[in-house]
This record gives sequence, C-alpha cells and structure tokens, in this order.
Amino acid sequence: MKILVLGAGGLGGYFGGRLVEGGADVTFLVRPKRRAQLERDGLAIESPSGNARLQVKTVLAEEVRPGYDWVLFTCKAYDLESAMDAVAPVMRGRDCVLLPVLNGLAHFEALDARFGAAQVLGGTAHINAVLRADGVVWNGDSLNRILFGERDRSKSARVQAIADAFAKTTVEWRLSEDIVQDLWEKMTFLCTLASMTCLFRGNIGEIMAAPGGKEAVLRAFEANVQISTREGHAPRASHIENVRARLTDPAGNWTASMLRDLEAGGRTEADHIVGWMLERARRHGVDDTLLALAYAHLKTYEARRDAGRLAAGQ
Repeated sequence: MKILVLGAGGLGGYFGGRLVEGGADVTFLVRPKRRAQLERDGLAIESPSGNARLQVKTVLAEEVRPGYDWVLFTCKAYDLESAMDAVAPVMRGRDCVLLPVLNGLAHFEALDARFGAAQVLGGTAHINAVLRADGVVWNGDSLNRILFGERDRSKSARVQAIADAFAKTTVEWRLSEDIVQDLWEKMTFLCTLASMTCLFRGNIGEIMAAPGGKEAVLRAFEANVQISTREGHAPRASHIENVRARLTDPAGNWTASMLRDLEAGGRTEADHIVGWMLERARRHGVDDTLLALAYAHLKTYEARRDAGRLAAGQ
C-alpha cells in the first residue's frame, strides 16, 4: 500500500511520521524549502508518546504522479483549493481514496464536487501538534487520535487497509462506525471552543475565571448542540457530558488553534467553522447571539489584517 501525505507540518508530519515508523510506504508532498529541511535533518517528532527522527520520501507538486492507494489530506480550510490542485494528479489515477482530516464539515462539498463522493472518506483528528520554526513536529500532549470511516457507514476493504496501517503505529486510532456523527460531535465542541476563546481572547481556565464566562461558554455549546440536532445528528449523551466538563474546566489551559492563528496575525478558518455553523443556526432558528458576536469579531480582525492594520495591536 502506497500512501501520499499532503504536507509535513503538524498533522501530516505527525500522523505520516508515525505511519513511517510502523513500516508503511509513505511519501510526503511538500514545498521545496520543507523538502530541503527534511533531506538535511530528517522528519523530527517530539511528543510525550515518543520522539523520532526519520528519513522520509518526499515529492514536489510538479513531480506528483498517479500510483498511490490513499491520500492523507491535511491543510487549513482556506487553502483547500490549492491543496486539491496539488493532489489532483493522484486522484486521476487508479482507485485512490482521499482521507481528509480538516477541521469542520464545510470541505466535503468541494471535495465531492472535485473528486467524487465515492473517493472521499470521512476523517477527523484530535491532536495538539504544530510545526516549529526549527522544523520539528511538536505534539504538546499525549492526545494523538485519528478517526476515519466510510461516510455511508459501510465496512469496506479500503478503510480496513487504512486501519491495518495505523494498527502498526503508536497512534490512537479508531475505524468509526458512523464517521459523520463523529464529525458533527467534534464540530459542536470545536465551534464552541473556537468562537469563545477567540471572542474572549483567553484559554478555557481564564474564561471560567471571568464573570459570566462559564454561562457564556455553556450557552454557546447548547446552541451548537441544537444546530447539530436539527441537522439530524443529535450528539450522544456521553459526548455532551465530556465536552461540558472540558469546556468548563477551571484549570483548562487549552484554546482553539484558531485563536493561536489569530494571535500570530495569520489567517483563520472563521468562515469554515463559526460562519458555517452560524448560517445553520439561522436556518434552524437557533439562538445565534454568541456565534454572531464571535463571527463579527473574527471578520473584523480579518479586515484589519487584510488592510495591514495589525502592527499597532490586534
């Protein structure tokens, strides 16, 4: 089985690197600068689950050819078009399948239109992993989970083959029986975390310590639960219980990656996460007050960024 990993950053570098450790035939589709770095230093991973430095195969966009069995598709949602262009030669080949692990659900419409729904699996990752300036893939805690499956809930040979590859790694993985339900449940958590940590510019513990912080977070989470429910994917009771505990932990030092992008002066996935859920809140008559405030906050930031007005403070 031949695997193409789009990128060798936080997600691609971590999960692709662990597949290499497990003996899988993995090639990383990267830019020239990253290729030179990998050829010089190897793919370095630092993680509570084990450090690694691996020699890996790479390919540039102009060198990509058909012949892969599946693509681990990792990118930010705002880079979706260019990412699809990069892997298009592979998807035009033999029966290659795409496993996207982007945030949210908005990307499926574009992926299905470009490659056909039959070639696009469902997937999601739960991990705190970033690519440091020194080229090291840094996993900040023991969480390194990936879920995947057929969106029609069938048990196919191709997803079993992916499961077999991950079974030889140290990754916490699960072949989902209902990946779309899992994606919606993650969305209720992610949209709440992103909208609230960006709106209040703080981590969960800091928000819990602020007057009215806990009430605001729980109100936002309830709105996201209602959206998911009215879309036909009511979150399971165990999910609601776990997320409420995580979102109201007074010692919680976590934020959404969207806040980290914002604080770094970078682009955000505001439209693909908060805006996408806000649209559905309005469609279903769900209380959209906090989602609307968070979205307006993020779009104001984006306007300032695009106009070059962040130097004096965000």
